[in-house]
Amino acid sequence: MKIFFLIILIMAQLQAKNITDMLGRTTTIPNTPKKVYAPSPYGSYALYAMDPNLLVGWIFNIDPKFYPYLHKRMETLPVIGRVFGAGQAANLEVLLATHPDLILMWSHVNEFTQKEEQRLKVLNTPYVYALDENLLDYVQVFKFLGEALSLEERGNALSAYTQKTFDDVKNVVKNVPQEKRPRVYYAEGLDGLSTECNDSIHVEILQIAGDVNIHKCHTSSHKGFEKLSMERVLQYDPDVIFVQDELFFQKIYNSKLWKDIEAVKNKKVFLIPKAPFNWFDRPPSFMRILGLKWVMHNLYPKEYPIDMAQETKDFYKLFLNVELTQKQLNTLLNIGADQ
Repeated sequence: MKIFFLIILIMAQLQAKNITDMLGRTTTIPNTPKKVYAPSPYGSYALYAMDPNLLVGWIFNIDPKFYPYLHKRMETLPVIGRVFGAGQAANLEVLLATHPDLILMWSHVNEFTQKEEQRLKVLNTPYVYALDENLLDYVQVFKFLGEALSLEERGNALSAYTQKTFDDVKNVVKNVPQEKRPRVYYAEGLDGLSTECNDSIHVEILQIAGDVNIHKCHTSSHKGFEKLSMERVLQYDPDVIFVQDELFFQKIYNSKLWKDIEAVKNKKVFLIPKAPFNWFDRPPSFMRILGLKWVMHNLYPKEYPIDMAQETKDFYKLFLNVELTQKQLNTLLNIGADQ
């Protein structure tokens, strides 16, 4: 009998491994996790990029129009919800029924979130933390996920792509004097009069792309959406406008209020792609890696002369496991749209 239990113990040890996560916690997790729950949008997206088959469920509803940009499995994945934070409350019965063998937690600051951990104890499931204090951390995030999920080759590939993107951008930006960088306004809301301070996480791409956000201030809250007057925007007179809301984008070129702004006069207003996840913000996921390339291409077409269509196809194939059609590519990049 003792030999039997010893064999069981040895087998269990062989199927498990100790790992130090990105918060410095050392814990024991399955050697090769098969079912992973990520109770944050950041973790869900990153986990999808690593392997969509590992997700036990989404924490939010996916708009069906985005399914063609995702792995087929995502159409039947249950919506579990969040265990904590704003948004849809998790259905613990559904979550328990999925039998996750690992939980991927996500942190933006180097500290424990004990309240959240307590609420997950009912699952009796090991968890690890990924740490993302800024977009640049994704180089290490993908390496860590590769180690945690026993997908080292995959993690290294995504990490290498990410690092090269940052290196290429840095090399371009450092050679463009500040006074020659385009002045950018980030337009949010139906009227385009909400925006973000330059120190906000919601415009981190603009900081990396040369600190080009025209609205210099200290963000009043993590939520953002700083409200401006039309007079203030006219005073700014940006060279480039990036737009989140499609309805606003559709009317800006015919608006008497906006017609005299430099960006509008020069057709330098760009609608931010959102399928299947936002390339720029809300939530600020790994899609910003491609979003950074898109922003750089629109800001510095001569200094950063990439083939954006090919870059998009390559990114979706590598990160999202999707082969884009020409129609999908045209939709994403707003090719052929009337302005």
